[in-house]
This record gives sequence, structure tokens and C-alpha cells, in this order.
Amino acid sequence: MQLLRQKVLNEGIVLSNQVLKVDSFLNHQMDPVLMKEVGKEFTRRFEDQQITRVLTIESSGIAPGIMTALELNVPLIFARKQKSLTLREDILVEKVYSFTKQESNEITVAKKFMKPGDRVLIIDDFLANGEAAFGLARIVEKAGAEVVGIGIVIEKSFQPGRRLLLEAGYRVESLVRIAALDDGQVTFVEDHEV
Repeated sequence: MQLLRQKVLNEGIVLSNQVLKVDSFLNHQMDPVLMKEVGKEFTRRFEDQQITRVLTIESSGIAPGIMTALELNVPLIFARKQKSLTLREDILVEKVYSFTKQESNEITVAKKFMKPGDRVLIIDDFLANGEAAFGLARIVEKAGAEVVGIGIVIEKSFQPGRRLLLEAGYRVESLVRIAALDDGQVTFVEDHEV
């Protein structure tokens, strides 16, 4: 996805060889035109899967998730990290560890929004170690639904998330794959393989 690659190159800030900051267009301020294109691209990649729900995690996954759900004409569910007085009963709960925030969170989804037979596409902003994606997949499976794929906006391919998800049998589609964040520079997988 050329538009996304250009955004990463022009606006992404390499904070270390492990962390890329993209808060100007993805996870603080959001670029709605880019998010619309992200939704179209995920829809193109998964359009043959008869998806009935899109699932993401708050908050950075919501923009790409809602645009994908809009394109697919299905509901978006986002797993909540924050405790809620109104979300206490009949919930699905999983613990996930955030590489970026270096903390664990319990994520929750109300059971009423996901049923056996649902075909669920998981969308997330970043893939590092795969913790969020695995947590979301466990919630889908607890509901008796099926994960038909995992869509990632930016994958850090130098971390094990993709490999672990593929080994577990999940289909993973990443719009941008980063091979390295060395010396303050972003190297994409295609550039690295050449």
C-alpha cells in the first residue's frame, strides 16, 4: 500500500530499533483519507471470506477497524481495555500484554455481540509479538465464532508475531511490513529482501 508506506516514511518517527511512532496519522491524530484507503484494502484482501463481524482492540485499532467494517457493511466490535460499570456480566475476557506500553490489560467483549457461526476479521494497528491478535482470537473462539483472518496496518517483521500467528494457523495480511528500524531509518521487508 503505497500511500501508507509514504506516510510511514514521511511522518513516522523511529524512537528505537524496536519502536516506531506514528501518532500523526494512526494512533493519536488520525488521517481519515488514509484510514478509508486502509479499509478498502483490507476489504479487497478478505472480500471472499463472508465476514459477519470486524473485531479490534481499543483505541488505535478503531479507525482502521471501523473503515473496514464500513466497506464490508458489517458491525465493528472493539474489545475494551477499561473497566466499565455497564459491561460486567455475560462478557468474554482475555489478558493481553502490550509491547509498546509494556503492560498487561484485560480486554472484554460483551457476549451478545458475537455468536457461534460468526466469521470474524480481526484488525489491529501494529503487529509485534502477536499478543493482541492472539487475545482477540481467543475471544472469538470462546464465543464459538471463527477467525477468518487478521489484518494488520503496520507489521514489525523483525519481531515474532507474524510467524507465531501463521504457525497457529491464522491468515495474516499486513499492509506494510517493516524489516528494521535501525539507525533512525525505516526499512521495509521488500527493500530488505532485495
